[in-house]
Amino acid sequence: MEEKIFEINEENKGIRIDKFITDIMEGKSRSYIQGMIEEGYVLVNNKKVKSNYKLKLNDVIKTTIKEPVELEVKKENIPIDILYEDSDVIVVNKPKGMVVHPAPGNYEGTLVNALLYHCKDLSSINGVIRPGIVHRIDKDTTGVLVVAKNDEAHVKLSEQLKDHSMKREYYALVEGRLKKDSGTIDKPLARSKRDRLKIAITEDGKRAVTHYSVIERFKNSTLVKCVLETGRTHQIRVHMSSIGYPLVGDPLYGFKKQKFKDDGQMLHAKVLGFIHPRTGEYMEFSSELPENYKKLLENLRKDCI
Repeated sequence: MEEKIFEINEENKGIRIDKFITDIMEGKSRSYIQGMIEEGYVLVNNKKVKSNYKLKLNDVIKTTIKEPVELEVKKENIPIDILYEDSDVIVVNKPKGMVVHPAPGNYEGTLVNALLYHCKDLSSINGVIRPGIVHRIDKDTTGVLVVAKNDEAHVKLSEQLKDHSMKREYYALVEGRLKKDSGTIDKPLARSKRDRLKIAITEDGKRAVTHYSVIERFKNSTLVKCVLETGRTHQIRVHMSSIGYPLVGDPLYGFKKQKFKDDGQMLHAKVLGFIHPRTGEYMEFSSELPENYKKLLENLRKDCI
């Protein structure tokens, strides 16, 4: 453990503590610092504070840096559909049924296990369980995501997520025929107090914004494009369900009786665009809908004839 002490002077008073620590701690994202504050690794006058605490004159800040934990997640020779790769980033097309990163009780068969076999280095910012993972998609959601190979790339990509400049477009097949051609859902999300497996719309949740537009209507369902302005857990699934059009096949937020045998929500991360963290060049990637998704759409079109 490495400890550092800082005393606040006139120049720094009034600044939020998460911003102050991010500015002085090189190579760490603001979200990482906020996690440190929440876990008690940043103290003000020997007391825990919130990330939005504004510094006062003569405040004494103590930061404790945890020693890196030796990675125990094992490398696995699992095939990965790589769309692009260089020394800073790797862009992959995640298949249905693959978990992005290990979790207690599930340390094998994940995208991280596969990446550790394929890559020499991944960023360390998100710790031993989620190396390189800047953003993630659900187990049964398919499509494009970007992984950081070093901490500098991770910080810059995370900043794009935070300021909403990263382009993320999803194709979602929802129950029912949407009447409006387009719309915006702006509803805050947080972990459900009734069911910890679910995310719910709550007044004290974090702001979540989804823009949607109709691509194609079928007899009893609609294919929509969802553009994420924010990226909360289960955002599209909860938002579409909240307006009465849950995703087809969604086991958590969808209809109890599903018309189709396919397991898991019909959601595909179609387009991902970002500024390359080293070159500053805008890059955009897209992936084809998986075969099961395309087959279902074909059957729905036949049903409309």
